[in-house]
Amino acid sequence: MNETDTLEYFETILKNDPEKSEAVAAIETLFHYIKLDDAETLHGFMENIQKASKWLEESDLSGAVTSISSGCQLFLRFITLAKDPENMESDIQKCKGILVKRGHDFLDKVKTLRKKISKLANPFITDGSTILVHSHSRVVLQVLKQAMQDKKRFTVYVTESNPDKSGHKMVNKLTDVGIPAILVLDSAMGYIMEKIDFVMVGAEGVMESGGIVNKIGTFTMAVCAKYLNKPVYVLAESFKFARLFPLSQEDVPNKFKYKASKLNDKVDLTKEHPNVDYTPPSLLTLLFTDLGILTPSAVSDELIKLYL
Repeated sequence: MNETDTLEYFETILKNDPEKSEAVAAIETLFHYIKLDDAETLHGFMENIQKASKWLEESDLSGAVTSISSGCQLFLRFITLAKDPENMESDIQKCKGILVKRGHDFLDKVKTLRKKISKLANPFITDGSTILVHSHSRVVLQVLKQAMQDKKRFTVYVTESNPDKSGHKMVNKLTDVGIPAILVLDSAMGYIMEKIDFVMVGAEGVMESGGIVNKIGTFTMAVCAKYLNKPVYVLAESFKFARLFPLSQEDVPNKFKYKASKLNDKVDLTKEHPNVDYTPPSLLTLLFTDLGILTPSAVSDELIKLYL
């Protein structure tokens, strides 16, 4: 597969299953690439996989570069743990067979993650809860759907989430399943904060610091919540854990904040609005992940375990 074929396969996955996260679609694309790769040496094989991963990260099709980057890294780390030093160089086909099997195992595991998170977060949504949600998040949507199926009564406020207005999409999906959802302006999040019980957001990436990179405006929402003593709950799959330790907004790599086309065209980034921002761990209450319910300070330990 060349770059065009790889990106077309990635785009097809997203079109066929809009509920699938971009990170999972990228992992499935890499898995497909591995099965078709015709490299004759281990070095060439690994080099081709890394190249395909870079294509996915640097494409404008990748709206969630942070999660795609961390997901692909973790996937490659997981499958290469299967390396057999005695036979890897002597039998490349055996090596590929082992990696494909490990890839199957990883994808099977990924499919169960949202359910695990829903089970952990569900008790925190009680009858009469009023929740503030930012932008559109598939895992947040699943948790709210599960709460509704459990006959819980609650109301959700959703920020409009400019510039792409993804909050409209979230509101439509919530109302379609019978969950009372109210769209509010991004600039009204401070006003509405007094009415809500807690904030619930997804994450494009969970940093080693315990902070998160997420849709622009998440930081502002967390600051407002902190001021009014409202809990901020983050829902994120473990493949979004990234080996980065930003201390400020400027520390977040530009490839996460701006579209690849902007970076390639070398536009003046001071005149561009970033797609994401960084929310430090001090503003977050708990993270609900498939690894368990974590405090922000516990993230670094879990990240180390993932890469052991």
